[in-house]
Amino acid sequence: MATGRALHFVFKIGKRTETASFYREILGMKFLRHEEFDEGCKAACNGPYDGKWSKSMVGYGPEDTHFVVELTYNYGIGSYRLGNDFRGITIKSSEVLERAQQKQYPVTQEDGQSVLQSPDGYKFFIVPEHTDGDPVQKVSLSCTNLSKSVDYWSKLCGMKVYSSDAKTAVLGYGDSQCKLELVAVEGEIDRATAFGRTAFACPRQQLPDIQKNMEEAGQTILTPLVSLDTPGKATVEVVILADPDGHEICFVGDEAFRELSQVDPKADQLLDEAIKNDKSDDWFAKKGLTKSSA
Repeated sequence: MATGRALHFVFKIGKRTETASFYREILGMKFLRHEEFDEGCKAACNGPYDGKWSKSMVGYGPEDTHFVVELTYNYGIGSYRLGNDFRGITIKSSEVLERAQQKQYPVTQEDGQSVLQSPDGYKFFIVPEHTDGDPVQKVSLSCTNLSKSVDYWSKLCGMKVYSSDAKTAVLGYGDSQCKLELVAVEGEIDRATAFGRTAFACPRQQLPDIQKNMEEAGQTILTPLVSLDTPGKATVEVVILADPDGHEICFVGDEAFRELSQVDPKADQLLDEAIKNDKSDDWFAKKGLTKSSA
């Protein structure tokens, strides 16, 4: 079983400019690093696409101590179809709703909770309370068989079960870490094209064992152990899995990832330059076209 550390959730975005403003001005997060790539990721970090793309990490603090968000942007795609797989990220903050009100950003209510939707439609549940720790509290995913999913995440992935009832279960790798909430739903899980991925770190030496244990248990391995290069930065090793409902999971070697994930003070500048130099919308407009919807 893995000794894990919750790292980030990956969103595919089509509205990069609006999204950057949402995370900065509404959620109050900071961009931690930004990277541009000319070819698709060997582990499909940006989805099943092989063209030019970018990766932006954004959060309330360094990934060593905070759960953050990874935004992947494929230059030729303007939108993604949302499914029912991802339910939302819960943030505890006494300031987010105040910023939303000041900026006249829409806030809705769902089951007694205040909800913000990002420009691409991803939900954030806001608990209007102060916290001294990481404001990002949990990631909520749908599942079709709660007991089966809890067994997978606890017995094979090594997570602790913090709470469980007939409809939901909360699991995690540490009391102060972002948790995973599984919510039972009826019918099938539709991951559509906007499906994301949850990433965790573990000691590099555990990666082969994670893969072996999943193979022996007859579970899905999307990408066997592979090395991923980031120009000018550390090379990390990952294995990509899928749980019983197809939710993608990335386990990455912790030692190299800590080096790779150091905050880049130029992150905002690099992102803003990339947005300014992004001529993909202009190209489609000149052709009388709009970007495709995946």
